[in-house]
Amino acid sequence: MENSAPDKGQEINFDDLRAAPRFALLIRSAKLICDKGEYLCIVRDVSATGVRLRLFHPLPAQDQIVLELATGERFPIEPVWEREDHAGFRFVGDIDVQRFINEKGAYQKRPLRLSIRFPATVQVGEQSVDITICNLSREGARIESDHLFARGQKLKIQARGLPTLMGIVRWRRAPDYGIVFQQLFTFEELARLATTLQPIAGAPTGPATKLIGTRCA
Repeated sequence: MENSAPDKGQEINFDDLRAAPRFALLIRSAKLICDKGEYLCIVRDVSATGVRLRLFHPLPAQDQIVLELATGERFPIEPVWEREDHAGFRFVGDIDVQRFINEKGAYQKRPLRLSIRFPATVQVGEQSVDITICNLSREGARIESDHLFARGQKLKIQARGLPTLMGIVRWRRAPDYGIVFQQLFTFEELARLATTLQPIAGAPTGPATKLIGTRCA
């Protein structure tokens, strides 16, 4: 990958950016973690030196970024170029490309969750209960609340930046509860919601700089 981003008006020849053999992944879901928050993306291809991502938002103005796969493995990366809904990044350090492609790791592949905290309310009968949404995925969310909810209880969740969500309490370890949505988000819907919700939630706890050089095995 080139060391400098091309001018915005300049046409990009992707062949010129391939300094190392590159493997097409087609579609591989992942997320970007930085001081600005967490954002979903899709890995399109990868080499030993860098990776090309499909984005659903303008790239945050951030030099230190971590790419996290569905297995929890994390790779510090640096932005190199951006064009419309794609961007190229350089890996900080060496990686095992085959391991990356196969998503090998100590953890099983699981749905990606956005670690994001923001206030919401739950309608319980005629009562409105304040809760905090702690993370969000296509299938559900983890919430915190001083109110006691029962397993299997149906909830109507409302929050700024979110559509009204209907969910069911799947598990509880008060004050934490796991909610499963009755209607799932598409990957793109959740990716675009992340852009809307980050300013509401503010920066997540712990800067991305603490993640640089670490990797979940």
